Amino acid sequence: MGDKPASAIKKIEATGLMRKLMGAYFQEIDQAARTGDRKIAWCTSVGPAELLRSFGFLVYFPENHGAVLGSSRLAQELIPAANARGYSPDICSYLTSDVGSYIKQQTPLIQAFGMAGIPKADVLVYNTNQCRDVQDWFAFYQREWNVPLIGIDTQRGLGDITRDHLDGLIAQHKALIPTLEEVSGRTFDLDRLKEVVASSYRCTLLWKKVLHLAAHVPSPITFFDSTIHMGPAVVLRGTPEAEQYYAVLIAELEQRIADGVAAVDGERHRYYWEGMPVWGKLRDHAEMFASEGACVTASTYCNSWIFEPLGCDDPFEGMARSYTELFIVRSEDFKEQYLKTMFKTYGIDGMIYHDAKTCPNNSNCRYGMPQRLNRETGVPYVTINGDLNDLRLYSEEQARTQFEALGEQLREGA
Repeated sequence: MGDKPASAIKKIEATGLMRKLMGAYFQEIDQAARTGDRKIAWCTSVGPAELLRSFGFLVYFPENHGAVLGSSRLAQELIPAANARGYSPDICSYLTSDVGSYIKQQTPLIQAFGMAGIPKADVLVYNTNQCRDVQDWFAFYQREWNVPLIGIDTQRGLGDITRDHLDGLIAQHKALIPTLEEVSGRTFDLDRLKEVVASSYRCTLLWKKVLHLAAHVPSPITFFDSTIHMGPAVVLRGTPEAEQYYAVLIAELEQRIADGVAAVDGERHRYYWEGMPVWGKLRDHAEMFASEGACVTASTYCNSWIFEPLGCDDPFEGMARSYTELFIVRSEDFKEQYLKTMFKTYGIDGMIYHDAKTCPNNSNCRYGMPQRLNRETGVPYVTINGDLNDLRLYSEEQARTQFEALGEQLREGA
């Protein structure tokens, strides 16, 4: 791979609109943090954002900030500050990057959006569906700011999701309401919640369509594009701006398909990326694969923001189902069946597993899954060792060798 010139990454024109939307989002939160004229709720990325928006909170997602710290490659300068406070280098590097950013008062948000810094929360709301680290992450800020910390504890390793599971989660969602009423100064409004959930549902259908357009051969979009364009689905779901953005993006991608424009010129191989991105290497990886005519077409990660159960008539059941039917929460058997379906949907030729050192919950290569899927599907795979944010844990040479090995397997099997 390294001997060939990198292909140019094809610009998606809608990126300009997305940057404007994201800029407006951050500036609105910064204005509220400076003036106190609106309340700010911190929320985990797959947490009850719709419920928070129904109370009028501006919703800030620190995991999004973690990704910004990773992609800017500032993370490894900040992580040691969190380590010095007693936060282990083995735990989530989103957490340690973000806490280090707060301690050192350094963030790309200042330069990119003119923000004063990380916005102070009026309430911190988590869901442990992704990992326990999010609760400990928010607990750091609870101690710093002495603000309420509330959340939802989700079971993990789930096969079938039962009525008992859902009833318990619905009760936990409803138990958040008294604190949110107190902090916001507003009474819970079921009709308003239904409106926000309906908007999130429309957003999720549009985001799903974006990702499913990649099933076209050649694909009009890559995994690396999707990690950027998922931003509105994460931080703006439940708002009309997110819906409007994805309508624009879909139109552009459909036009690419109509015009025969591929995201990767001369697409020969189609890969699936399983696990977290290596944020500080997104562009390098995109160029590396494009130079080989390989399109990383689909991923579990980007599909994690498709929440179709939000279409339920009961918004509480919709949220409970959506945030519990996630890939990350499910059993190994469920995950394997899901991946088999994805291989067929996207015409996958090869599989890349990212074993992220500080994110075991999003590393699905530690309990024999790659070997089992390979035996059952014949799809070849490689595993790279690295991390989402801490590039000290990533080996350029090892990753490149593994990527080249996958390409060689496919060429030999052709």
